[in-house]
Amino acid sequence: MAKARTPAKFKAVAPILDIFRILAAEFASVEDPTVLQWIDLTTPMVSRKQFGNLYEQAVALLAAHRMKIAGCGEDQSAGEGGLQLGIGDTLRVSSYSEGETSISFNSSAASTLSDAELTLTAYGMQYLSLRRMVIMPIRCSGEGRR
Repeated sequence: MAKARTPAKFKAVAPILDIFRILAAEFASVEDPTVLQWIDLTTPMVSRKQFGNLYEQAVALLAAHRMKIAGCGEDQSAGEGGLQLGIGDTLRVSSYSEGETSISFNSSAASTLSDAELTLTAYGMQYLSLRRMVIMPIRCSGEGRR
């Protein structure tokens, strides 16, 4: 049983829910309380300080990614049977040839291990893109001060 939301808590997540509904139209059949639970589970994973004014969008995208991976919104009674990711949803073609047919797939040539899962959905890819816009990675070029 879900906890009753306090008005203050609902006010805080209402903008995220609105953004979620715009960005993730495929989850229109999922009721608000379920989406709000996914948002609650996702908010600790996103830094308000790092994302700044894009925080709500980042939470909405990451929640949508997690819901997609979990198979939420799939109509299992209609015979679809849970999460159905096609090859285009999970892998990228890295090379192909015609004679004797050969195709190679790559999930992401430039992703780190922790980001690999995010490349499995369009929502995760958008989240990564948003994160790259606001969070500058620290890189060591091997040059030291003398």
